[in-house]
Amino acid sequence: MKIRDRYIAKTLLSYTIIVLVVWIGVYSFFNFLAELNNVGKDGYTILSAFIYIIFQLPEIVYNQASPIILLGCILGMGHLATTGQLLIFRVSGASILRITLVTLKNSLIFLLFFIFIGEFLAPISSNFSESSRSNAMGNSSVSFNQDGFWIRDGGNFINVKKNIDGTLFRGITVIEVNSLNKIERVIKSENAIFDGDSLEMSGSEIFSIDELSSFDRISLKERNSYDKTVSFDQDLIDSLEKEPKDLSTWTLFKQIRFLSDNKLRSGVFEVELYKRLIQPISVIAMILLAMLFIFGSIRDVTLGRKIFYGIALGLSFEMLSRVASAMALGLNFNPLLSSILPSIVVMFISIILLLKKSFR
Repeated sequence: MKIRDRYIAKTLLSYTIIVLVVWIGVYSFFNFLAELNNVGKDGYTILSAFIYIIFQLPEIVYNQASPIILLGCILGMGHLATTGQLLIFRVSGASILRITLVTLKNSLIFLLFFIFIGEFLAPISSNFSESSRSNAMGNSSVSFNQDGFWIRDGGNFINVKKNIDGTLFRGITVIEVNSLNKIERVIKSENAIFDGDSLEMSGSEIFSIDELSSFDRISLKERNSYDKTVSFDQDLIDSLEKEPKDLSTWTLFKQIRFLSDNKLRSGVFEVELYKRLIQPISVIAMILLAMLFIFGSIRDVTLGRKIFYGIALGLSFEMLSRVASAMALGLNFNPLLSSILPSIVVMFISIILLLKKSFR
C-alpha cells in the first residue's frame, strides 16, 4: 500500500510541477511584454525587466496556488485513469475513498509549500523587485514623495501630509478628542520621527481648548519637542500603501485588530484574511468535486470530457467563492460564514456522492 501511495504522490507531484511551470511561464510572458513598454527609461533595460519578472514569481505562485494544485491533481489522476492504472488499484483493493484521501493528503502538502513561499519568500522578493525596478527607472527618490494619510488611533486623529519613508513624517497634525467627541487639543509639527511606538515631533505648536468658561478659549504653547505615544506600528504604516492581497497574513491580522479597536470598518481585510485561512478547505472541496468526474461512469461520456468538466467546475467553484466573499462586503454578511459556507456545502455533497460510488 505504501508503494502505491508513493506512486500516486509521485504522479501528482510530476503533473503539478508541469502545471506550475506552464502557468507561471504564461503569466511571466505577458508580464514581460507589459514591462517592455518601460524599457529605455533611464537605466531600465531588458535585463532589468527580466530580473523584475523573476523576483515576482513567488507572489504569482502564491496567488495562483489553488488552481495550480487543482489542475495538477486532476491531470495526474486523469493520467492514471486513462492508462487503466486506477482500475488496477481498485481491483487490487484500493477503494475510491482511499485513493481520494491520498490525493487530498498530497494536495495539502503542496498547498503548505506554496503558503510557505507566499508568507515568507514572496514579500521579500516582491519588495526587492519593486525597489530594483524603481532604481533602474531613476525613481529611487520615489519614497521621498509619498502621499500623506489620515489614521485614527483611539481618541486621536492623526494627519500626515508627507510620509517620507515610513519613519520620517512631514506636516503632522494630531487632533485629540475627549469622550464627548469634542476637540481638547490640536498639536501641529513640521517634522516627526516614528520609532514604532511613538511620534517624536519637533518644533511643535500645541493648541488647547478650554470649554469651562462661557466662551471657548484657545491657548497656544510652543515646544521644541513633543512625544506622542501611538498604538500602530511600522507594518500598519506600510500597509496603507498596499492592497489587502499584497499584505502578509500576520499584517492582515494586525490591521483588522487595529481597525476593530478603533471602531473602524475592516471588512475588506477580513474577507482577504478568511479567504487565506480557509484555502485548504477550498482546495479540498474543489478536488472532491473534481474526483466525482474522475471516478464517473465511463459509459456515459469520455474520460477526457470528464476531466474537462472537473477542471471547469473546480475553477468555477473558486470563482463563485470569491464572488461570495466580495458580496459579503456589500450586503454586510458575516465574512467568515460567506467564505466558508460554499466550501462546506460542496464538501458535504461531494463526500456523500463519493461514498455512494465507493460502496457500489
